[in-house]
Parts: sequence; structure tokens; C-alpha cells
Amino acid sequence: MIDARILPLQRAALQPFAAFLAVRGARADHISLVGFLAGLGAFAALCFGAWLVALLLILVNRAMDGLDGAVARIQGPTDRGAYLDIALDMVFYALVPLGFALQAPEIHALPAAVLIASFVGTGSSFLAFSAAAAKLGRKAPEFPTKGIYYIGGLAEGFETIAVFVAMCLFPGSFSFLAYGFAALCGVTTVIRWRQGWVAFSEQER
Repeated sequence: MIDARILPLQRAALQPFAAFLAVRGARADHISLVGFLAGLGAFAALCFGAWLVALLLILVNRAMDGLDGAVARIQGPTDRGAYLDIALDMVFYALVPLGFALQAPEIHALPAAVLIASFVGTGSSFLAFSAAAAKLGRKAPEFPTKGIYYIGGLAEGFETIAVFVAMCLFPGSFSFLAYGFAALCGVTTVIRWRQGWVAFSEQER
């Protein structure tokens, strides 16, 4: 919901770090992989109930997710980088609720499953719209530096990470947070379905 608004601030904050890494030969794809490894570490920490360790690694994952794009803009973006970025992100998002489910399956399994299912809705509607938009040569004006078309919604990247942070800080409220955010993701999915229906129906006229 607010990703487009905070994107310029994120780029400005990360630019000095990205320039430092780019000069020393760091590649955007390598940063993406390091971030994903941090995400795997967060998943393992969640499985064992190490909430603060998981929180730290989630934040590292997100920092790497911003840095890989900043480095790519310096060195030149690639289709492989855009693909790797979104593919790894989708897995990371699912691993966080799965970690909670494995930590306490009798309590967390059902809300985690509902949340992961809602992520399938937001992710599939996002990627389906992006694929159709790319075929038509459309660009998202709100996200001019992204490698694929970004369609907005109530539940975007910032909101997802805010919920993950809240889950780590207040693990006893995981079920409440999971169900609540799953509902928000459901609304986002329906909004995107409608946006796609309207946008691509115009091509038939």
C-alpha cells in the first residue's frame, strides 16, 4: 500500500552502501543469494523459537533485497537478476509462517496454512498481471526501476515485513496476526483480479 511512497527513501538510504559494494566487485545476484541464505537462517531460528535471531535475519534479508536492486542499477540490471529477486522473495515469504508452524504445530499450523494460502493469492495475481503487462509492453509508473511490472494492493512488501516483525516481537499473537493479514491479502487478491479483468478486457475491444 505504501511501497511506492517509501521507495525513493529506500533508494537514497541504500545508495552509498550499494556504491561501496559495486566498486569492490560485488554482484547483485550474489547479494540476492546472501539475502536468501539469511532468510533460510530466519526460518531455522523460527523453527526453534529463537524469535530475536529470526527477526535480525529477516531484517538482513530485506536489507539485501534492497541492496541487490541498488547494485544492479549501478552495474546494469539483468533479466536474470529480476527473475532471481522475485523467485527468492516468494519462497522467503512462505518460509516465515512455515517456521512458526513447525515451532508449535498444534497452535500455529492452521493460521500459518491460511496465511501461506493467502500469499499464493497475492503472489499469483501479482505475477499473472506482470506477465500479461510485459506481453503488452506496459510499465508501472510508480515503480520505474523494477525489473517487472509491479501492481499495487493493500498488502505489499512493506506491510508484509511489518507483520513479520510484529510476529517475532509478539509470537504469542501469531495466530491473530496471521489471520488478520491473510484477510488483508485476500482483499488485495480480489482487487488485483478486478484490476487485471478491467485492464486486459480493454485489449478485446
